[in-house]
Amino acid sequence: MSGHSRWAGIKHKKAATDAKKGKVFTKIIREIAVATKEGGSQIEHNARLRKAIEDAKEANMPQDNIKKAIQRGNGEIPGAVYEEMVYEGYGPAGVALIVEITTDNKNRTASDIRKMFSSHRGNLGEAGCVGWMFDRKGYITVNKSTAVEETVMNIALEAGVEDFKSETDSDVYEIITSTADLDKVKNTLKEKNIEVASAEISMIAQTQITLTGDDASCMLKLMNELEEHDDVKNVYANFDISGEDMEKLDV
Repeated sequence: MSGHSRWAGIKHKKAATDAKKGKVFTKIIREIAVATKEGGSQIEHNARLRKAIEDAKEANMPQDNIKKAIQRGNGEIPGAVYEEMVYEGYGPAGVALIVEITTDNKNRTASDIRKMFSSHRGNLGEAGCVGWMFDRKGYITVNKSTAVEETVMNIALEAGVEDFKSETDSDVYEIITSTADLDKVKNTLKEKNIEVASAEISMIAQTQITLTGDDASCMLKLMNELEEHDDVKNVYANFDISGEDMEKLDV
């Protein structure tokens, strides 16, 4: 889990920077369109759409962009037709990776993803080759600088979470919930004036592979390249890098 929290912290900082550049808008618009197409435009009945709109607001996306994305999903206005896909494979040192995709051109995306893997000592595998190594869970982070550990832990445990982590070399507290309890726990924290840094459904690795040196550097480059691709929605991996080694790497 420690590797998960450190990468989650990096992603959160990168997301804040990317939001200022407008880079996240493309991915959020796609997610809103797909969520609307699958579950309808009523957010009270569509948790996925509700989460996508929350992400849009956090990224300061204009309301008009949100409205048009919903209309694309409903088919009210023309637009690209998106497909969702999942790639599984291995990175440096046998790290397991799951890459969730939303694309309007699966052949182009497949070629791009395959090239990224091969360029960073990895390879794509067959469907299901690594999925069994992960569990789908609710995943919440709270910045340590904003709250006292004992307070956050007590609130989380009383809310019925599955696990609470506070790694010494991580900037965040990690809270693991069942997928069904994610919103409940997030709302409980907010009601107690605990600022939530991130809250999402994630794939949590059952075991970790510790990386150092060139393997760690290569892995982080692969993660960065994957997550910067417009068609990539989420990337999950089972690597761990110590805080000390992470500081030495350019991320």
